[in-house]
Amino acid sequence: MRVTQALHDLGQRLWLDNITRTLLDEGTLARYIAELSITGLTSNPTIFDQAIAKSEAYDEVIGRGARAVRSGEALFFTLALEDLTRAADLFRPVHDATGGVDGWVSLEVSPLLADDAKGSIEQAAQLHAQAARPNLFIKIPGTRAGVAAIEESIFAGVPVNVTLLFSREQYLAAAEAYLRGIERRIAAGRDPHVASVASLFVSRWDVAVQDQVPAELRNRLGIAIAQRAYVAYRELLESPRWRKLEQGGARAQRLLWASTGTKDPKASETLYVEALAAPDTIDTMPEKTLLAFADHGRLAGKLPVDGGDAEQVIAAFARAGIDAAALATRLQHEGARSFEKSWKDLMDCIEAKSRALAA
Repeated sequence: MRVTQALHDLGQRLWLDNITRTLLDEGTLARYIAELSITGLTSNPTIFDQAIAKSEAYDEVIGRGARAVRSGEALFFTLALEDLTRAADLFRPVHDATGGVDGWVSLEVSPLLADDAKGSIEQAAQLHAQAARPNLFIKIPGTRAGVAAIEESIFAGVPVNVTLLFSREQYLAAAEAYLRGIERRIAAGRDPHVASVASLFVSRWDVAVQDQVPAELRNRLGIAIAQRAYVAYRELLESPRWRKLEQGGARAQRLLWASTGTKDPKASETLYVEALAAPDTIDTMPEKTLLAFADHGRLAGKLPVDGGDAEQVIAAFARAGIDAAALATRLQHEGARSFEKSWKDLMDCIEAKSRALAA
């Protein structure tokens, strides 16, 4: 049995953190689904920036858009939805077979809306309608404005992938927004079955502190933060508040591990995947990490529901001068700014290609 299938059988779903037209055209994504137990896919502005800048596969559509004088943002969403609806159709069989639990793809609202709740709500609804696929998540960041947008989008029936979460507290704020949206739907007599996942970023923690801590603490903070969030996730699923919603027909917002590619060249390529194996969760992996795990990864157990040594590890970082709460806030801000930069680079790339192809 492949190790990817073993992880799937454990109860964790493996999603690919990548999308390119080449992956679709050459049948690579279909092969990952058939052979590596991939059951979903995520995207972000950085992924699309790299895909469009480094490929000619999008040039024909960009050229048509340029001749039609379409704006960069509208043209981008046309390109992105062409890819993601094709991917959604590949995942549709697993989506249908699991009653809508799995088989999802994700498209992010403009990162320029990270602090604009009203704009995020409007664009999320627009993109969801434009996609016309039941298995497409709209990604909304878990910023303060994003949390308000998450609640309203869930209430409106838009499936949401909450992105840019870096701590237990940020995860709980997103989970609360989801619960409020579902509670409002039930009170209004609406179907409470609106899917959501909450994406906790892992490896960026270790990149942020790698030069500030002793060698024995390297590459341990991200996993400890994830363990702490996992405890909160399991506690929420056991809470009377959630049990009541579940009995009313609601589906749990699942915890998703994001940023699980190892950034330290001295560490194992599969470090985070192996450490964060846990039932009822999702791991969205960069393509390089997925292939490394399929080739030589191993399962040594599953994440302890009590958090294991998470609190002791986080305390050790505190003694080394790392304020986890302050760092979580900084990482979320930096993540939003990073996606904003990728977005601007993406718009510049599309504009430059549009001019060249129009000429």
